[in-house]
Amino acid sequence: MRKLFSLLIMLISFSQVYAQAVTGTVQSATDKSGLPGASVVMKRATSEAILTTMTDGQGAFRFERVPSGNYTLEVRFLGFDMLTRPVQVAQTPMNLGVLSMQEQNTRLGEVQIIGRAPLGEQKGDTSQFNAKAFKTAPDASAEDLVTKMPGVQVQDGRIQAQGEEVRQVMIDGKRFTGEDVTSAMRNISSDMIENVQIFDAQSDQAAFSGFEDGNRLKTINFITRKDRRQGYTGKISAGYGTDDRYMAGAAINYFNNDRRITITGLTNNINMFDFSIGETPGGGMRGRRGGWGGGSPVGIINTNNFGINYQDKWGKKMDVSANYNYTNRDIVNDQYRFRDFVSDEAGLQYTEDSNNRDREDGHRLNMRLQYNINANNRLLVTPSLRVQNDDNFTGRNARTFDLNGTLSESLNRSSSDNTSFNFNNNILYSKRFGDSGRILTTNFNTSINNVDGDGFQYEQTQNFENPDNNVLRDQYIRLDRKNFSWSGSTNYSQRLGEQSRLQLEYSIGNQMRDSDRRTYDYVETAGEYVNFNMPLSSTFKSDYLSQSVGPSYQFRNDKARLQVNARYEYAVLESETQFPVALNPLKRKFSNFLPSAEYEFKFSQSQNLTLNLRTNTNAPSVEQLQEVLDISNPLQARIGNADLDQDYQTRVNVRYRNFNAETNRVFFIGMFGTMTNNYVANSVYTTSAPEGIAEGYEFRPGARLSRPENMDGYYNVRSFFNYGQPLNFISSNFNVNGSVGYSRIPGKIDGEVNYANNTNLGAGFNISSNISEKIDFTVSTFSSYNIVNNTLRTTQNNNFFNQNTSVRYNWILWKDLVYRTELNHQYNSGLSAGVDNSFLLWNMSLGKKIFKDKQGEISLSVNDLMNQNVSIRRNVTESYVEDVQSTVLQRFFMLTFSYNIRSFKGAPAPEENMQRGPGMHRGRPGM
Repeated sequence: MRKLFSLLIMLISFSQVYAQAVTGTVQSATDKSGLPGASVVMKRATSEAILTTMTDGQGAFRFERVPSGNYTLEVRFLGFDMLTRPVQVAQTPMNLGVLSMQEQNTRLGEVQIIGRAPLGEQKGDTSQFNAKAFKTAPDASAEDLVTKMPGVQVQDGRIQAQGEEVRQVMIDGKRFTGEDVTSAMRNISSDMIENVQIFDAQSDQAAFSGFEDGNRLKTINFITRKDRRQGYTGKISAGYGTDDRYMAGAAINYFNNDRRITITGLTNNINMFDFSIGETPGGGMRGRRGGWGGGSPVGIINTNNFGINYQDKWGKKMDVSANYNYTNRDIVNDQYRFRDFVSDEAGLQYTEDSNNRDREDGHRLNMRLQYNINANNRLLVTPSLRVQNDDNFTGRNARTFDLNGTLSESLNRSSSDNTSFNFNNNILYSKRFGDSGRILTTNFNTSINNVDGDGFQYEQTQNFENPDNNVLRDQYIRLDRKNFSWSGSTNYSQRLGEQSRLQLEYSIGNQMRDSDRRTYDYVETAGEYVNFNMPLSSTFKSDYLSQSVGPSYQFRNDKARLQVNARYEYAVLESETQFPVALNPLKRKFSNFLPSAEYEFKFSQSQNLTLNLRTNTNAPSVEQLQEVLDISNPLQARIGNADLDQDYQTRVNVRYRNFNAETNRVFFIGMFGTMTNNYVANSVYTTSAPEGIAEGYEFRPGARLSRPENMDGYYNVRSFFNYGQPLNFISSNFNVNGSVGYSRIPGKIDGEVNYANNTNLGAGFNISSNISEKIDFTVSTFSSYNIVNNTLRTTQNNNFFNQNTSVRYNWILWKDLVYRTELNHQYNSGLSAGVDNSFLLWNMSLGKKIFKDKQGEISLSVNDLMNQNVSIRRNVTESYVEDVQSTVLQRFFMLTFSYNIRSFKGAPAPEENMQRGPGMHRGRPGM
């Protein structure tokens, strides 16, 4: 180890400087505005070597480590003529200054050149789409626009791109601060957008250091039109309907180049989680919409919400963004649950009817402050705060039974009132040592997560095998949980030549967790909860300290990029049960080798292949470690395991992209795999638990006790492909996609190992119109077939099929009448009895544009015209297969008034642009 470290130091100390930095700024020659996302290429005159990069949000670009010599510089941006100029790079840094681009001419004399707008192009690992190529309705949002694009779809209320969930939104290269991606896209009108870029964004740490850390996020960046960067957009809407349904909301956007402010407010009882400028009348078109954090809303939900998002540039060096959101929400959700257990007992099953009432009151604040001290020093601070109160009540009637009849039946009620406080802050500093190629990056993170609350549990369980063992329980529970963690890292990198770099990294982190749970039984004579229940109480502490060190090597040329990392990790997990019985502290030590690698190869400017391998470890949570019995559902009890070890995870990703700009054909295929050793699985006991586990717990007939346990053999592999091209004969875009997935989940049932294997096959297609702003439709369908096999009880294998088909249609009729409709059909087969297999959700509205500028609208809408809406979800685990049916919002009518706000400075947009629909960290800093 000492010899290796000495060799690395020698390599860093004696490496030479071979190249210099080349910088510049790209702007429009017409209005002098910067052009973000422009492609900048440097071609060497004496070889085929090519250097590529893109401009940031202000139009600036930077090439690092450019070898001396003569080059040709090429700059491309959709809608502008290509700019070329010769560049001679010497031994000193070069600033090319401002590069002005001319807008393309679309007229020749009196003859207008008319043709189909180019779909876009592939720029390295970035897919860029031209918004002019996708026509949408005049009041459409960015969400409506991107879901027309190849490889983008809505799955379970979440936006997915190229098979992965979109986790981050940018506007002109600046991050939209906040946690809700869908809300960000709904508050950008489609007529503001020039281009849409989809890529895997690096983390701030990787972007600052230039070395990958495996924490990429699927990102969509919206490049706005230059005539839409100053002004106001917004919508105000209010409606009232049958069954006392109501909605009132407003969303206002203010743009002034770098300064952007969005204010939203909403009150409703029709399951709207947020309000946006792309809102449909009465919130009626909700079939595809998710709530906070995605996912389709279930239950009947009343929401009051206020939010503000702020972005600005303070002076020349400080970029600031912040997001605040307040939400008050009441949720009523009744559920039916059916479980088919993997068990020795023939036909052992479980049903549950539950009534859930939840009240949430929360504040969220996120900030991002980047201080560009000078050309060589940057500081980034990203604090976040969340304070939330949850008041929950659940009434549950549960039953276990087999082929011979009912074994036990439980009626229980539980309520809780919890307050959580979460604070996180990250400080990242980067220093570049001039043009020597040396970079130092340090990072420090702190996190506080506390939960404080109390609750009540009441149980009345009938034992049909032995009535003498019936249970009556009434308890009060006090919970106090405190988690504090910190982590830090230092990275030092050095150029080894024109095409390679070396980095040394050291990181350290500490997680300290303290959980105290006390349970008291009700004493009728005293009329209070005064009898302390020791078996259901526990005070537990854990401390997890990890350190890692290792080198990284990076090689890059005009065609390929390779990075390999090797880290040695040493970790210590200490846990201690202090109450009710003080036990000797457990101390476990872990040593792991954590390799990782990433390879990217560019076949051409439009084709590239990326392979990624990552390894990491994860410590068990305090809930998994604390050995306290949880019988909030007495027929499905749980207990922790203080002997758990960390898991070891290996992830492999492969992506291939091909975007032919000449034919407008797009092809993407990806494979994503995970293998976990020491996976935290569930070990289920059905009749009795081993000695020392859950002592004092009496098993009800048919009841189950789950305990986490480390097991090997967890696999999860899935693949996704998408092919898209225009259908010119119907002026539409066509996409076909498919997926293949396989998962294996290990577990134990009464000491016997079971592997739940789930194979998933899926295929679908999407056709979106590109006719005009007056006719806008999208037709899509996706089918999925699942094959579930259990190695322990093969007779309980199960196959099921589901298909989701949707049609969306907007039509501006005669005299400014607007017709909107959305149909979603869900078909299921192979589900359990008593669960609705299929339904049709049909929403529609008829509106009339009013006022001279047509910015007002009065509309009558109906939600769930056929009154068939249901929510069905199937869950597959290592010990059971379950179907869950939940309450959803059904048919109501609503009369709504809406007013759109549009006011921009600058020249009006060309007619063809009105009919649209078509500093980022992409992981390609120059060498």
